[in-house]
Amino acid sequence: MRHVLSVLVENEPGVLSRVSGLFSGRGFNVESLNVASTLDPEISRMTITTVGDDFIVEQIIKQLRKLVTVIKVVDLTSLSAVEREMLMIKVSADDSHRDEVMRIVDIFRCKVVDVSPADITIEATGTYEKLQAMLSLLAKFGVRDMARTGVVAMRRSMQPQV
Repeated sequence: MRHVLSVLVENEPGVLSRVSGLFSGRGFNVESLNVASTLDPEISRMTITTVGDDFIVEQIIKQLRKLVTVIKVVDLTSLSAVEREMLMIKVSADDSHRDEVMRIVDIFRCKVVDVSPADITIEATGTYEKLQAMLSLLAKFGVRDMARTGVVAMRRSMQPQV
């Protein structure tokens, strides 16, 4: 099962290395990882997406909490959370397929950011599931290149603090 972890850490050199070392040293996989400072410049939020059963994720959380630079770890998977990811995808779109690709762009409320005679580059933002659905529709045209940001997530408002 896919899990999204929100980890508050001290914003200092080596924190990312310690967290990624924890994952690799124990054989855990990181599907995506985003890090940026919070309103407090001395604290950063890591959003880590990983795959594993509940036992494995529980072990990951316990190990993260043991790191000195980690302030708080929350598994957003079981909470109501807002999550988004950005995807840029270059799709083959010659004249015969361009209209159909543009319909998919409109349906998913995406933005065309570059066009050439042979392809279209699309910027899409949404949930992991939305982007996967869009990718599956665009795959038949031929995906030439792709870049994803990975998930960023926050707990929804009006929820008890964990």
